[in-house]
Amino acid sequence: MAGGNQTSIFEFLLWGFSERPEQQRILFLLFLWMYVVTVAGNLLIVLAIGTNTCLHSPMYFFLASLSCADILFTSTTVPKALVNIQTQSRSISYAGCLTQLYFFLNFGIMDIFLLVTMAYDRYVAICRPLHYTMVMSRQRCTLLVSACWALPSLAAMTHTFLIFRLSFCSKKIIPDFFCDLGPLMKVSCSDTQVNELVVLVLGGAVILIPFMLILVSYIHIISAILRIPSAQGRRKSFSTCGSHLAVVALFFGTVIRAYLCPSSSSSNSVEEDTAAAVMYTVVTPLLNPFIYSLRNKDMKGALGRLFRGKVSLLWGQ
Repeated sequence: MAGGNQTSIFEFLLWGFSERPEQQRILFLLFLWMYVVTVAGNLLIVLAIGTNTCLHSPMYFFLASLSCADILFTSTTVPKALVNIQTQSRSISYAGCLTQLYFFLNFGIMDIFLLVTMAYDRYVAICRPLHYTMVMSRQRCTLLVSACWALPSLAAMTHTFLIFRLSFCSKKIIPDFFCDLGPLMKVSCSDTQVNELVVLVLGGAVILIPFMLILVSYIHIISAILRIPSAQGRRKSFSTCGSHLAVVALFFGTVIRAYLCPSSSSSNSVEEDTAAAVMYTVVTPLLNPFIYSLRNKDMKGALGRLFRGKVSLLWGQ
């Protein structure tokens, strides 16, 4: 069945989180809880930053953007997976699959770009504090966030178009809980060499290069922290940087495994790939509000005032 001739009648079947029936109820409750906490946590960050003028700075502007991207990123995959578990149906239409693929890639790459931007912001703040106001001006911050929201769509459209060109025959069970590049290429009966090449090239551009930039930024940040005379100050800074790097390592480690390291089609490999996908699609968006907010005195204060209802909306100010 050629890609250009697929109709809305054509459907894929998603492998899901697990094939064991006795685990479905537990998985539904677990992922429902994780999704609700992710959306609520990130939404609270956006509200706290938007309603508190003390947090209207570049760092929190980028954090609010990351929280919005995390909500959208998780919402492209988890709700559909939960519906499939609840209805005991694993089907997804061809059009729905390509739509999910596009938005998943778009918001996933957006997450990566925003993490790089945040690392650069911290590098300038810690290593070039005298130039911070000039470098991270309002215009430049707006430009950086606009680029983070606009550029990912180019890569997402490229991959989605290349998947659209593929043919899918009898084997239509996608070995994952959502439509992703690797699983879709595995069930295609067309030659996927071009797709694989583009994944490697674009993967290097949107995964490896940002990852290296983040590492370089934190190397400079850690070097600056080591020059802090106070031992207590060093410990506090290392604690914060360590938690940030742990989330970055978890996110990029699983993303690199998924897109740049080939795997087989065995049952064990499918389970490992699904576990890796859960890490970067569900776990890291869940952790981000805790890592970037609960360890931050200003954010904790803003969230406390938000809960007590003592902050009025100040969006136009």
